[in-house]
Amino acid sequence: MSTELVDYDEALSRYEPVLGLEVHVELNTASKMFCGCSTEFGAEPNTQTCPVCLGLPGSLPVVNGKAVESAMRIGLALGCEIATWCRFARKNYFYPDMTKDFQTSQYDEPIAFEGSVSVEVDGVAYEIPIERAHMEEDAGKLLHVGGATGRIQGAEYSLIDYNRAGVPLIEIVTKPVLGTGAKAPEVARAYVSFLRDLLKALGVSDVRMEQGSLRCDANVSLMPKGSTVLGTRTETKNVNSLRSIEAALRYEICRQAAVLDAGGRVVQETRHWHEDGGFTSPGRSKEQAEDYRYFPEPDLVPIAPSREWVEELRGTLGELPSVRMGRLRADWGFTEREFGDIIANGALDVVEATVVAGAPPSAARKWWLTELARRANEAGVELVEVGMTPVQVAALQKLVDAGTINDKLARQVIDGVLAGEGEPDEVVRSRGLAVVSDTGALTAAVDKAIAADPDAAAKVREGKVQAAGALIGAVMKEMRGQADAAAVRALLLERLS
Repeated sequence: MSTELVDYDEALSRYEPVLGLEVHVELNTASKMFCGCSTEFGAEPNTQTCPVCLGLPGSLPVVNGKAVESAMRIGLALGCEIATWCRFARKNYFYPDMTKDFQTSQYDEPIAFEGSVSVEVDGVAYEIPIERAHMEEDAGKLLHVGGATGRIQGAEYSLIDYNRAGVPLIEIVTKPVLGTGAKAPEVARAYVSFLRDLLKALGVSDVRMEQGSLRCDANVSLMPKGSTVLGTRTETKNVNSLRSIEAALRYEICRQAAVLDAGGRVVQETRHWHEDGGFTSPGRSKEQAEDYRYFPEPDLVPIAPSREWVEELRGTLGELPSVRMGRLRADWGFTEREFGDIIANGALDVVEATVVAGAPPSAARKWWLTELARRANEAGVELVEVGMTPVQVAALQKLVDAGTINDKLARQVIDGVLAGEGEPDEVVRSRGLAVVSDTGALTAAVDKAIAADPDAAAKVREGKVQAAGALIGAVMKEMRGQADAAAVRALLLERLS
């Protein structure tokens, strides 16, 4: 799709981006928001439904208490006030995946409101004001069949799976986020990443973006530099990866700048992000205010959390991710960049577990971000699924620290563990990978290398120590890497002194 774009840096020289982020979080309750149907992901279509979540006449909803508790804990973790009294409303609209022709949601009386969080990008903290976090139910899922893209355009027909209908959702809505400048897309990504880590730490959602349990609607508008009047926003719907959130916002900033530079008007609309092509396309217009005819849900009683309950839940929050990361970075002594690499690779949990198991932080970071990250990428899996546990990585490092193996041999040990050959020490024994400590064997290998390369030996005798590298390499090759390089060097220099 060809759309004229302005260079990103050029756009930011004339306009100030304003963000607005709406994040939908599926809660991990065992049952749905208003009925007892299972919320398990991946079941056969339409096998987890009942008269309530199908909206059949005469069925009556009952609020899921665990979902209310999770909503309150999320609100508290976001620094929000918790309502003393709130209620559900009916949001009336027709979609084929919403059987009742209305969504049970919260409108002007959310359970949590007026919060704030801070995220960091390149060492700079950005404040993200939270307008509200409210409870609602998810819709069903449409499957478009026959098209090339899986979207409705070009499809021959559509199927509906109502298993997801009624799954508890929390929608977290920011106020307009100003002052992010050229970092706007990165700030948006950092904020959603922050939410993902926070929600996971709270234990209220599995936050798997690829499965749709965390989805982001990314709004952005442009203000001319020096202006205080907000521009017209677009809303890119249901962006389901951190990388796509950043890319979609960057594209929209460039596209909107091109429209404004040409004297045009940005249309207020929803847009769809195309991962394959790296562009957005128009969805539906939002130029006119949509009248959802909200009115209080007559079949549900209001929710009035006692202050005692609120404070009890506040005490269950535990150590929040931002506090934890600050503590670990200080404890481990990493630079901002070193620690940032751990976060960017999703390795914080496994590195911490490896350190707890006895490995030095630097060694834990090294193995997870190099050898194991490479193997995870090759296999197309997450680090935690690579096939080696933090305890095994710590055991590997203990073998290196003890001089039983060196780093080169440790890579072969990793191969053995991943191949199912046992624990690191068992792989060392079965493959015969232990470093050779027999002085006689090392001396013989050193003498052989000296005899094979008299020119290099002569240079070392003349004081050109750097020439010893070729001889050390020859010895290591002779010993199949099973020698300590420092010991070989010391022995070599002694023989040539």
